[in-house]
Amino acid sequence: MTTRFRALKHRNFQLFIAGQLVSLIGTWMQTTAQLWLVYRLTGSAALLGVFGFANQIPMLVLAAVGGYVGDRYSRHRGVIATQTISMLLAFLLAGLTLTHLVKVWHLIAVTLLVGIVNAFDVPIRQAFFVQMVGKADLPNAIALNSSIFNGARVVGPAIAGFAIAWVGEGWCFFLNGLSFLAVIFALTAMKIEPQERTDSGESPLQNLLQEFRFAMYDRPIRSTLLLMSMLSIFGLQYSVFMPIFAEDVLHSGARGLGYLMSAAGVGAVLGALQFAARTAYKGLAKWIAGMSVICSVCLMIFSQSKIFWLSILVLFIVGFAATSQMAATNTTVQNRSPDALRGRLMAVYATMFMGVQPLGALLAGGIAKRMGAPATLAIFGAICLLGSLIFAAWVLLRVRPGEQAAARAQ
Repeated sequence: MTTRFRALKHRNFQLFIAGQLVSLIGTWMQTTAQLWLVYRLTGSAALLGVFGFANQIPMLVLAAVGGYVGDRYSRHRGVIATQTISMLLAFLLAGLTLTHLVKVWHLIAVTLLVGIVNAFDVPIRQAFFVQMVGKADLPNAIALNSSIFNGARVVGPAIAGFAIAWVGEGWCFFLNGLSFLAVIFALTAMKIEPQERTDSGESPLQNLLQEFRFAMYDRPIRSTLLLMSMLSIFGLQYSVFMPIFAEDVLHSGARGLGYLMSAAGVGAVLGALQFAARTAYKGLAKWIAGMSVICSVCLMIFSQSKIFWLSILVLFIVGFAATSQMAATNTTVQNRSPDALRGRLMAVYATMFMGVQPLGALLAGGIAKRMGAPATLAIFGAICLLGSLIFAAWVLLRVRPGEQAAARAQ
């Protein structure tokens, strides 16, 4: 087996990847259909921001609890539970939509509940990787999981775009519910060695504060997490505006929305696979800085583009750069995490990655209501570019030689 796919030698990870691929295609179908349905019902950029806020705010509030649960109890059973609840929520949304009872507040309420589930699922699932593949193959497993996530991001929105046009949003939600059966079956078929869990006696909030201090004390973790947080708050908000660009800027409709989201997904898959092929993880700081600069510049170009093929191209590059940056950041954090603290440190990662996105979503929605989505995204791209250049100068040029060598070794 090539080094690019070395984590797949583990049977448990094979099962996980197969189940995830099916389930994540359904998840991206639902995400695309929800965004389109919100915009179709309201025509409001501000409500798209509220929708993004409802989906991500639980991560900011509850990721600490999720990380605590992952370190205190069985991560295997925890992931099975979160996937089962997500399946039930998808079927609920499908029922409301197919019976024509769905209202905007239903969509926001369901996405809030999904966000609560994800606040537990993300830190538990990220910490669960090491039990499936061991620490030696952990970076490769992270990159392959990212490639699967973004491979689904290619297929799911494209299917959703056609399905919305042919049969409506409700069937996208129903198919997503069915897709969870694959990952639940894969998880139950795994053979996981039980691990001892210890109780520190501290509350989840105390644990998060302790691990946040740990992360901020560690220079490579601190600098990469802060840069990723900036990307989450500003750069990744382009996905919230996709219905506006598809309908009002590029005049390409629901199918165009699917193609735009899929373009970013194709780039993301290649970015993750490129990272998976790495066998040495030196020089990650330089790689993160370069990818962040490229992503920022392309976001600014996309914000001003009125040409469909150009928008497709720059979103492809955005997907490649952003995913490669996130995989490198995840690897940096995981490589420096003791296993006993892994769940809680991944809660810090989830909080600083996904938890801050609702703040950006609300900000984006509010600004776009006054200035329009293109101008808002141009401003956000410029902020990301400035932060990326500061990161590159601070981490790569101004640190002492001994610190620079240590940073390159991460």
